[in-house]
Amino acid sequence: QVQLVESGGGLVQAGGSLRLSCAASGRTFSSYTMGWFSQAPGKEREFVGAITWSGGTTSYADSVKGRFTISRDNAKNTVYLQMNSLKPEDTAVYYCAAGSRLSMWKGDYYHWGQGTQVTVSS
Repeated sequence: QVQLVESGGGLVQAGGSLRLSCAASGRTFSSYTMGWFSQAPGKEREFVGAITWSGGTTSYADSVKGRFTISRDNAKNTVYLQMNSLKPEDTAVYYCAAGSRLSMWKGDYYHWGQGTQVTVSS
């Protein structure tokens, strides 16, 4: 079992940056692919990006490519989402999730955090 806790959300102006963190409990963290998803009010939860257990492979949604970067530190049981050049349309609750493979589908992720709010003002 893995428990995930996100932090780092907040209010930022368009063009600004935020770094989200997701701290995991449990000794098996390093075996999981980790994903980030976002959910805006009234919308479905959407894939943002993911990183394999080794950190060797990442995948991103087209909407964030070149702006967001995922990294992980298995020694600290933490995965990060660096968000640059933020846009108002990035406003959402951001969730981290642990799964078994690199996937854009939320059904492939078994453990979820509670989410952290990111608000980008214009």
